[in-house]
Amino acid sequence: MSLLEVRGLEVRYGGIRAVKGIHLEVNEGELVCLIGANGAGKSSTLKAICGLVPMRLGRVLYAGEDLSGLPVHALPRRGLVMVPEGRGIFPQLTVAENLAMGAYARRDAQKADDLERMHRLFPRLLERRGQTAGTLSGGEQQMLAIGRALMSRPKLLLLDEPSMGLAPMLVAKILDIVREIARQGVTILLVEQNAKLALEIAGRGYVMESGAISLAAEAKSLLADSRVREAYLGEGAG
Repeated sequence: MSLLEVRGLEVRYGGIRAVKGIHLEVNEGELVCLIGANGAGKSSTLKAICGLVPMRLGRVLYAGEDLSGLPVHALPRRGLVMVPEGRGIFPQLTVAENLAMGAYARRDAQKADDLERMHRLFPRLLERRGQTAGTLSGGEQQMLAIGRALMSRPKLLLLDEPSMGLAPMLVAKILDIVREIARQGVTILLVEQNAKLALEIAGRGYVMESGAISLAAEAKSLLADSRVREAYLGEGAG
């Protein structure tokens, strides 16, 4: 069952077409990645889905509902949550306060249970719960950003470049966590600069070039595709 459908999405910045009428789909329970070079339009696509930048053309359907005209703050209540590039944590608040902010719109009685789940998923956040978020390492801040998003109990999680700026060991750890979140039932659309690791954890993938989708296939097929291997996995032709 389709949870997210993007139809003919176009994004412009002035006279520049950053996203050129793309189509993509994420089914319920899937982990789908969107890969491509810097400037390909990946982050603009996620921002347009969430209403953070305006669509010039196209439609975004979430659980069958057209998101056009909905304010950004209404989306988490519908289960659509984004972890932005750069993490977007509250640096002056503690780790515990940041996690609590993720659940600000919830009125159910399971917030304490979910907080314990975050601590199991991210033990470092339990260790750092009283520490100011701005003093955390880059990897810890990324864990906090993801944990805060999960505290809202998303049905669809949009992740924008979660590995950016992290050491290689931490990149692998963060993407392992993303895979575990998907195993727990959260549908994920992942934008990621590390194409190899993204395709290794995803079920399907889209390749974006110059604002357009150039390839779409099962992730394992993209990993084996010579064009992808040469352009994004650092392997020469032949």
